[in-house]
Amino acid sequence: MAGSPTARRRRLAIELRRLREESSLTCSQVGKELDWSSSKVSRMETGQGRVQPSDVEALCRFYGTPEELRDLLKSLAKESKTKGWWHAHGDAIPAWFSVYVGLEQAASNLRSYQAEFIPGLLQTDEYATEQCRAWVDHTPEDIQRMVGVRMRRQELLTSESAPDLWAVLHQSALQHVVGSRQVMARQLERMLEISKLKNVTVQVLPFDAGAYPTTGSYTILGFPEQEDRDLVYREGLTDSVYLEEPKDVALYTKAFDHLRALALSPQRSTLLITRLLEEHSR
Repeated sequence: MAGSPTARRRRLAIELRRLREESSLTCSQVGKELDWSSSKVSRMETGQGRVQPSDVEALCRFYGTPEELRDLLKSLAKESKTKGWWHAHGDAIPAWFSVYVGLEQAASNLRSYQAEFIPGLLQTDEYATEQCRAWVDHTPEDIQRMVGVRMRRQELLTSESAPDLWAVLHQSALQHVVGSRQVMARQLERMLEISKLKNVTVQVLPFDAGAYPTTGSYTILGFPEQEDRDLVYREGLTDSVYLEEPKDVALYTKAFDHLRALALSPQRSTLLITRLLEEHSR
């Protein structure tokens, strides 16, 4: 079973929607039969808000769900109410990003393309601090908490259930100086260190790679349970977008495969990062 409250809520939503569709019913029809609003049924199927085990019980009885599956779904509803470590940081994580952190904690593989900056999972605390300072409305306390969350997220890569991370970075992200050349030198050293992990692959998309199929940074998250479909995460300044439709995920997956093919091999990427490190260290 997926390993975070957010992922459990998503799995529950997927299963509830599947049960309704197998019954060939609309949200409005289900709501009418149970004396609920159609919006309540819809919210339960999209993972918006917490779902009560008693509501799951009522739905399962209505759909005629086998007892074993009913118990599983009620368990998901109970466990989705628990809080992950990231909830303790309050406003340091916006509500829309809190969802991503929960899904990231449950993922079995992450495929990330970054066009402008070093991915959060690979950042040093210095680099992360400089990036957070760019937000002029954050206090020093806010910045400290935000950086703390970013550093805590990185523990995932060396945990017992560490996901496979495949990161493709545009060369501009490596040469864009954040903070100072000394900060960048330590950042590149950190990347070289993390890339030695068996579950981490880093590739650089060089300036001379030519045209490539992307419109910005994104991450594809995969999960250990077959029922938990892959999804694509794209982040904006004030919100984020999650794409779960199979055709959308397939398009981004194909685009990522093209990026991997155009990028330098992991070995040549290491050589380039090492050369840039030497330049920043002068």
